[in-house]
Amino acid sequence: MDGLIPGALFLIMFALGLNLRDNHFDLIRNRSALLLRVLLGTCVLVPLVAMIILWLPLSFELSQPARLSIALMAVCPSAPLTLRKAGKAGGNAQMAGYLQMVVAIAAIISIPLMAELFTTVFKGQGWEIRPIHVAMNVGQVQILPLLLGLLLRRWLPAWSESAEPFFNKLANLLLLVLVVILVKAFPLLIPFASKNLLALALMAVMVIASLLIGYLLAGPDPKERTTVSLVTSMRNPCLALLLAQINAPQILELKLSILTYLVLTIIFSIPFLNWRKRLAMGT
Repeated sequence: MDGLIPGALFLIMFALGLNLRDNHFDLIRNRSALLLRVLLGTCVLVPLVAMIILWLPLSFELSQPARLSIALMAVCPSAPLTLRKAGKAGGNAQMAGYLQMVVAIAAIISIPLMAELFTTVFKGQGWEIRPIHVAMNVGQVQILPLLLGLLLRRWLPAWSESAEPFFNKLANLLLLVLVVILVKAFPLLIPFASKNLLALALMAVMVIASLLIGYLLAGPDPKERTTVSLVTSMRNPCLALLLAQINAPQILELKLSILTYLVLTIIFSIPFLNWRKRLAMGT
């Protein structure tokens, strides 16, 4: 699993780069206010909400793995699932892709800064994440494959057009494999969840707050509201697991807690996505 996670993330980001068309770069050039709001929400406000939650006296009853998992998921933006979910829920898949690209690049700076802030505020053991290590890992598994896909799309458009379906299917297959791993890990998640009911409640609050932040920061356009809400709320479990493996490989419960956060994100996003889909269909 440890080797599959970075490999899957690399391929997913490469497929994303192949998917992005040049004519949509107007989003970056002409929608700077929207981009800044998205960056503010997903890279700053969501981690700050987690910090407030973890600062509450009630949260000190959480286990250390649960606290670390909430912090890691909060500071890791840009989930690969966003692009695939946006187009199916009344959102804009291409906008989601470009927002994800911008957020992934910003994560090189935002994750080390937020990690330093969490370390300073909580002085938590096991949270010593070095900025250079974060930048290298984010660059290797997200930025490098994304740029490679973008360059191939620009330099070899015909090949990219023909290869895009294959890499999309391969990326979907790897996502499916990760889902199968998650399902197999489910028997381990149940006892963890039963012992950490307070953590589940606080994770649910985090997911709902993240959706709300994205919804409020988006403009009035319904598709943009759906898209920005997804980009803001869908944290990056692959990157969080990778950082957990690097910084606390001995804490198995930390990985289980990150997977639990992922499951809760999926569960609590379903009613939101169904609502947005019904609005898009005019029902």
